[in-house]
Amino acid sequence: MKEITVIAGNDVGSLALVAETLGSVGVNIEAISAYGAEGKAVFRVITNDVTTAVKSLSKIPGVQVREADTIVYKMINRPGELGKIARKLANRGVNLESLYIVSRKQDYTEVAIRPLEKDFEKAREVLGIK
Repeated sequence: MKEITVIAGNDVGSLALVAETLGSVGVNIEAISAYGAEGKAVFRVITNDVTTAVKSLSKIPGVQVREADTIVYKMINRPGELGKIARKLANRGVNLESLYIVSRKQDYTEVAIRPLEKDFEKAREVLGIK
Protein backbone atom coordinates (compact mmCIF):
# COMPACT_ATOMS: atom_id res chain seq x y z
CA MET A 1 0.00 0.00 0.00
CA LYS A 2 1.18 3.55 -0.67
CA GLU A 3 1.25 6.45 1.74
CA ILE A 4 1.22 10.00 0.42
CA THR A 5 3.11 12.59 2.44
CA VAL A 6 2.05 16.18 1.90
CA ILE A 7 4.08 19.03 3.38
CA ALA A 8 2.44 22.45 3.34
CA GLY A 9 2.59 25.66 5.29
CA ASN A 10 1.09 25.29 8.77
CA ASP A 11 -1.60 27.83 7.98
CA VAL A 12 -5.29 28.02 8.77
CA GLY A 13 -7.07 25.99 6.10
CA SER A 14 -4.20 23.72 5.04
CA LEU A 15 -6.10 20.57 5.96
CA ALA A 16 -9.24 21.91 4.26
CA LEU A 17 -7.25 22.56 1.08
CA VAL A 18 -5.79 19.04 1.03
CA ALA A 19 -9.14 17.37 1.76
CA GLU A 20 -11.05 19.54 -0.73
CA THR A 21 -8.47 18.90 -3.44
CA LEU A 22 -8.81 15.15 -3.03
CA GLY A 23 -12.59 15.29 -2.83
CA SER A 24 -12.86 17.43 -5.96
CA VAL A 25 -11.25 14.69 -8.06
CA GLY A 26 -13.21 11.84 -6.45
CA VAL A 27 -10.39 10.51 -4.28
CA ASN A 28 -11.49 9.05 -0.95
CA ILE A 29 -9.28 9.40 2.13
CA GLU A 30 -9.01 5.99 3.80
CA ALA A 31 -6.63 7.09 6.57
CA ILE A 32 -4.94 10.36 7.50
CA SER A 33 -2.68 11.79 10.15
CA ALA A 34 -1.82 15.46 10.43
CA TYR A 35 0.58 17.40 12.61
CA GLY A 36 2.51 20.64 12.67
CA ALA A 37 6.28 20.85 12.96
CA GLU A 38 8.61 23.83 12.52
CA GLY A 39 6.01 25.95 10.72
CA LYS A 40 5.01 23.15 8.38
CA ALA A 41 1.88 21.01 8.24
CA VAL A 42 2.61 17.36 7.55
CA PHE A 43 -0.18 15.12 6.29
CA ARG A 44 0.21 11.38 5.81
CA VAL A 45 -2.63 10.08 3.69
CA ILE A 46 -3.78 6.72 2.40
CA THR A 47 -6.33 6.96 -0.41
CA ASN A 48 -8.26 4.77 -2.79
CA ASP A 49 -6.40 6.28 -5.80
CA VAL A 50 -2.76 7.18 -5.26
CA THR A 51 -2.04 8.29 -8.83
CA THR A 52 -4.91 10.78 -9.00
CA ALA A 53 -4.22 11.99 -5.46
CA VAL A 54 -0.55 12.71 -6.12
CA LYS A 55 -1.33 14.39 -9.44
CA SER A 56 -3.96 16.70 -7.94
CA LEU A 57 -2.05 17.50 -4.73
CA SER A 58 1.09 18.31 -6.73
CA LYS A 59 -0.80 21.17 -8.41
CA ILE A 60 -1.20 23.06 -5.11
CA PRO A 61 1.37 25.89 -5.03
CA GLY A 62 4.01 25.63 -2.31
CA VAL A 63 3.13 22.05 -1.39
CA GLN A 64 5.56 19.12 -1.46
CA VAL A 65 4.11 15.69 -2.25
CA ARG A 66 5.76 12.29 -2.18
CA GLU A 67 4.54 8.74 -2.15
CA ALA A 68 6.12 5.74 -0.49
CA ASP A 69 5.34 2.15 0.29
CA THR A 70 3.84 1.47 3.67
CA ILE A 71 2.92 -1.70 5.52
CA VAL A 72 -0.62 -2.22 6.71
CA TYR A 73 -0.44 -4.64 9.62
CA LYS A 74 -3.39 -6.31 11.32
CA MET A 75 -2.92 -6.86 15.05
CA ILE A 76 -5.13 -8.15 17.82
CA ASN A 77 -7.17 -5.37 19.42
CA ARG A 78 -6.08 -5.56 23.05
CA PRO A 79 -3.86 -3.58 25.39
CA GLY A 80 -0.14 -4.05 24.87
CA GLU A 81 -0.19 -5.34 21.29
CA LEU A 82 1.28 -2.21 19.74
CA GLY A 83 4.01 -2.25 22.38
CA LYS A 84 4.91 -5.84 21.48
CA ILE A 85 5.13 -5.03 17.79
CA ALA A 86 7.09 -1.82 18.39
CA ARG A 87 9.54 -3.71 20.64
CA LYS A 88 10.06 -6.43 17.99
CA LEU A 89 10.85 -3.78 15.40
CA ALA A 90 13.12 -1.85 17.79
CA ASN A 91 15.01 -4.99 18.80
CA ARG A 92 15.85 -5.57 15.13
CA GLY A 93 16.94 -1.95 14.64
CA VAL A 94 13.97 -0.93 12.48
CA ASN A 95 13.50 2.84 12.55
CA LEU A 96 9.99 4.14 11.83
CA GLU A 97 9.05 7.26 9.92
CA SER A 98 5.35 7.01 10.77
CA LEU A 99 2.66 4.79 12.28
CA TYR A 100 -1.06 5.40 12.64
CA ILE A 101 -4.33 3.50 12.88
CA VAL A 102 -6.04 2.75 9.58
CA SER A 103 -9.07 0.90 10.93
CA ARG A 104 -10.30 -0.66 14.13
CA LYS A 105 -12.76 -3.48 14.64
CA GLN A 106 -13.79 -5.31 17.77
CA ASP A 107 -11.21 -8.10 17.30
CA TYR A 108 -8.37 -6.35 15.47
CA THR A 109 -6.76 -3.03 14.59
CA GLU A 110 -4.96 -2.26 11.34
CA VAL A 111 -2.01 0.11 11.53
CA ALA A 112 -0.07 1.76 8.71
CA ILE A 113 3.63 1.36 9.41
CA ARG A 114 6.18 3.35 7.42
CA PRO A 115 9.71 2.26 8.25
CA LEU A 116 12.68 4.17 6.89
CA GLU A 117 13.36 2.99 3.34
CA LYS A 118 16.52 1.15 4.39
CA ASP A 119 14.52 -0.82 6.99
CA PHE A 120 11.47 -1.66 4.88
CA GLU A 121 12.29 -5.29 4.07
CA LYS A 122 13.56 -5.96 7.58
CA ALA A 123 10.26 -4.64 8.99
CA ARG A 124 8.28 -6.95 6.68
CA GLU A 125 10.39 -9.87 7.89
CA VAL A 126 9.95 -8.98 11.57
CA LEU A 127 6.18 -8.68 11.07
CA GLY A 128 6.01 -11.98 9.19
CA ILE A 129 4.84 -10.41 5.91
CA LYS A 130 6.02 -12.05 2.73
